[in-house]
Amino acid sequence: MAGGTYTLLVELDGPVTLAVGALGEVTLDSGWYGYTGSALGTGGFSRLDRHREVASGGRDVRHWHVDYLLGHEAATVRGDVRTVGDVECDVARRLPDAVVGFGCSDCDCTSHLTLAADEATLRAIVTEAHRTASEA
Repeated sequence: MAGGTYTLLVELDGPVTLAVGALGEVTLDSGWYGYTGSALGTGGFSRLDRHREVASGGRDVRHWHVDYLLGHEAATVRGDVRTVGDVECDVARRLPDAVVGFGCSDCDCTSHLTLAADEATLRAIVTEAHRTASEA
């Protein structure tokens, strides 16, 4: 199965404060968030199935920062944008930062979480970031 880079599109229907592993306490306003990650292992994009299991309550284990967000009852995965190939940091750097340090403990990016005012805006900026990163 092919792998690559993805951005999960997550609706947060209320403000939350999360304890996010070593990152510590993070407060997020309600809104539309995009989390950019990679799915480059043997399972490829099946990693997204795991994220959806966390979001639905079917899995309790928290490995990544995004698991703490997805595991909250106010968060709902509304879709994703995918690009074949390793452009994770290129995509993340093209998006506005929502929380410094979120999702980027293994790289030198500022954040892998972005925030937009609404779903249409989030989808547009994420799609553009994936397109331009894959062309670079």
